[in-house]
Amino acid sequence: MSTEEEKAQIAGEEEVTIFDKIVAKEIPADVIYEDDLALAFRDINATAKVHFLVIPKDRQGLTGISKSEEKHKELLGHLMITAAKVAEQENLSDGYRIVINEGKFGCQSVYHLHIHVIGGEQLGWPPTGIKEEASS
Repeated sequence: MSTEEEKAQIAGEEEVTIFDKIVAKEIPADVIYEDDLALAFRDINATAKVHFLVIPKDRQGLTGISKSEEKHKELLGHLMITAAKVAEQENLSDGYRIVINEGKFGCQSVYHLHIHVIGGEQLGWPPTGIKEEASS
């Protein structure tokens, strides 16, 4: 598997994900922020000068945003506030993009809710990834 699209096509809801292993310190990561609820670390496949992920340390069943329920609203709010806090820490005052991939067509390859924060340079619009043949 070489592309994220290919990985997303075969990904499933694993009991233990790579992100669970990062939280457990079983796999190293370049952690840039941590508190009781969230962990932020640099994406190893960065798509911009700055690209980090914000994840819940305890998934609480949140394998993706589509699994969110009323009981998750405090955690989801905390993750968004954490993303903004770390973006400021990373000097992204000129702006950044927040992305949550959902499901195989959304290119989700790890089923542990995670927020991509991308910036540090001028980003384009619309975001890439929409195939020409799909828009025809």
